[in-house]
Amino acid sequence: MTTTLTQTDGVYVLDIGDTENRFSPDWMTSVNDALDKVVAAPAPLVLTATGKFYSNGLDLDWLGQNADQFESYVADVQALLARLLVLPVPTATAINGHAFGAGAMLAMTLDWRVMREDRGFFCFPEVDIQIPFTPGMAALIQAKLTPRAATDSMTTGRRFPGPDALAAGIVDGTAPDAELLEQAIARVAPLAGKPAETLGKIKSTMYATAVAALTAEEAR
Repeated sequence: MTTTLTQTDGVYVLDIGDTENRFSPDWMTSVNDALDKVVAAPAPLVLTATGKFYSNGLDLDWLGQNADQFESYVADVQALLARLLVLPVPTATAINGHAFGAGAMLAMTLDWRVMREDRGFFCFPEVDIQIPFTPGMAALIQAKLTPRAATDSMTTGRRFPGPDALAAGIVDGTAPDAELLEQAIARVAPLAGKPAETLGKIKSTMYATAVAALTAEEAR
């Protein structure tokens, strides 16, 4: 399954896949194509996935075969994160399963996060896999989390199940699998009709520091 974009009750639902949903170049292209459609006809967006994984982050297999493209690849990843962060529509995400590394950062870009309460972990494993955060990725996480939650998640490599992620303020709600998507949609459906141009400017101002760090020339 590739990414699919549908509409439910006036809300876009972007399913990013039913595998590990890693950030391959083709996957990123398909997500960006879906976002083009959302921007062309603005309506609230919910991002989710199908199966065991939400996203396991960077495509390390692809990177291993294309090491000469590392810098441009990371720039593309960060550009996608920046785009979602300031997308000019209300956004939420239904975290259906494991969200690790850049996959957890993907969830951070959305306005609200609802996580499955009984399965899956939210984790920034960078300290344990010895891959320091880029300035842009650190700025993204710190723009969304309290200093306490950022420290507890970024420096420990801790795997947070849904209830613990909620207690730490990493997600905004939890739900059983059968209600997960419904609850995420409920977060943004009442916000349909918010003027996209104004909302985009508000988000661009709110997250200016993170966007600048994610799109800085040295990240390319």
